Amino acid sequence: MNPSHQHTHAHPSPHDHGPGHAEADQAEILDLDAEVLAEHIASITASLPRRTDPHHIVDLGSGTGTGTFALLDRFPTAHVTAVDVSGDHLERLRTTATVRGVQERVRTVQADLDEGTWPDLGSPDLIWASASMHHMTHPARAVRAAADALAPGGLFAVVELAGHPRFLPEDAPEDHPGLEERVHGAVDRVQQELMPHRGADWGPLLGAAGLTLDLERTVDIDIDGSGDELIGRYALGVLQRLRDAVADQLSVEDLAALDDLLDTGSPRSILRRADLRVRTERTVWAGRRADG
Repeated sequence: MNPSHQHTHAHPSPHDHGPGHAEADQAEILDLDAEVLAEHIASITASLPRRTDPHHIVDLGSGTGTGTFALLDRFPTAHVTAVDVSGDHLERLRTTATVRGVQERVRTVQADLDEGTWPDLGSPDLIWASASMHHMTHPARAVRAAADALAPGGLFAVVELAGHPRFLPEDAPEDHPGLEERVHGAVDRVQQELMPHRGADWGPLLGAAGLTLDLERTVDIDIDGSGDELIGRYALGVLQRLRDAVADQLSVEDLAALDDLLDTGSPRSILRRADLRVRTERTVWAGRRADG
């Protein structure tokens, strides 16, 4: 299991050059995700129903550090323990921490959170799990482990996405309208089998673990990407990973149209479109442990 922020479980494709290449591509998308959605992530961290600012935070399924650095920015006296199964992602996180001058405030732990026994994470005031809980094979067990690790009065925040972001207008591309929705439909069918807890309501699971639900909030995201090179690269990376996941599920015509969008040398490349938008939503649930 890889509880990182980008959810595609890609199958091999002619565009891959081995596992290391795929993981590097994923890491780049995670970094782009952090940059494109920084304002919305900051809004979520600001909405957490904290009583006091946390001193020790655990970021479960940290990836390359999207949540870690947002939380360090929000809570300038806090330290974060970043937990992920990927050593490469954690190495990238540590490098970024050094560049940002916050390396003394970050500890990394490589661990598979689907294991029955978790590493010792101390007694954090806040546990943050963004786009990682739906990867769990046994989510109720993982929520219970997180609840048990919290300090009395501590908060467990679960943030989940409503699928992958959309970028194209419904009538795009012009000679193959609706292509993106068909790609997402194929991805949803594949991932429903791989990750049956994707799209779950985490409120009842927090309650079953003995936590009191203090917040449930959905954030709608719609960012104008017209002429934005960053969003073009983000769209290219996300759609490439979706293509890798479902190439064998698409019609010949849809696959050819998608490959044309992904061909950076094509005049119809997604990088040359002036009508991109980032459309998605995130829901946050925050459960509090009793004071003792």
